[in-house]
Amino acid sequence: MTGFVSLVGAGPGDADLLTIRAVNQIKHADLILYDALVSPEIVSLATNSQCFCVGKRAGSKSVNQETINRLMIRSARQGKLIVRLKCGDPFVLGRGGEEALALTRAGVPFEVVPGITSAVAAASLAGIPVTHRGIASGFIVVSGHADSICGSMLDGIAANSLTIVVLMGLKNRNTIAKRLMKKGWRSNTPAAIVLAAGTPTTQVWQGRLDELGVEDIDTVSGIPGTIVIGDVVGIRSLLHKIEPTRLTAAASAGS
Repeated sequence: MTGFVSLVGAGPGDADLLTIRAVNQIKHADLILYDALVSPEIVSLATNSQCFCVGKRAGSKSVNQETINRLMIRSARQGKLIVRLKCGDPFVLGRGGEEALALTRAGVPFEVVPGITSAVAAASLAGIPVTHRGIASGFIVVSGHADSICGSMLDGIAANSLTIVVLMGLKNRNTIAKRLMKKGWRSNTPAAIVLAAGTPTTQVWQGRLDELGVEDIDTVSGIPGTIVIGDVVGIRSLLHKIEPTRLTAAASAGS
């Protein structure tokens, strides 16, 4: 007896931003394995399911990827409908591809239910278009948790040519900013940090590239943050008619 696995994107946090397919699969699942950053509001949609948090957070004890794969495969072979609930989109820095390959090798049927990636949603919800005619015709998304991973990608971008969106990079924001400026990016390039996008506790810092790593933006583990770098950030001020803002220590967050 073989069940079925749905790799479901939960979007940035707001349950209203889920797809209809995602909601249906969550409500009918036998087992839900959800990431640490999936909002309680979304998890609560599962009224008749077993729900287990298998999220991975930097610096914290977590369930390893091999164990998650085994849980999905074993449960599917028991005939269960499993929802692997992932933040944003399953295939954007979410290891969804790894899980899909593991299910394929095991002969377990599955589907991918796309979600709104935080790489775009966080900026949009803060009033920042990642592309804008005459300012930026493209954008790049990088994982910023290790400079060795994103460094070569950032080095290959012509200065001030694209919008840069960094996920999981708050702790390395100073290194990222210095690297870009060394490669010719203007020190006054607009930059923003969007914290807890799509949740009631969202906060936005807006400033310059050379301010991105300043000490008064403290980090607190457990709250997701998205960094946006590029001239498109300046459009936020025009839309909201606001001045660049700084986060207080109490309102700031970590990767």
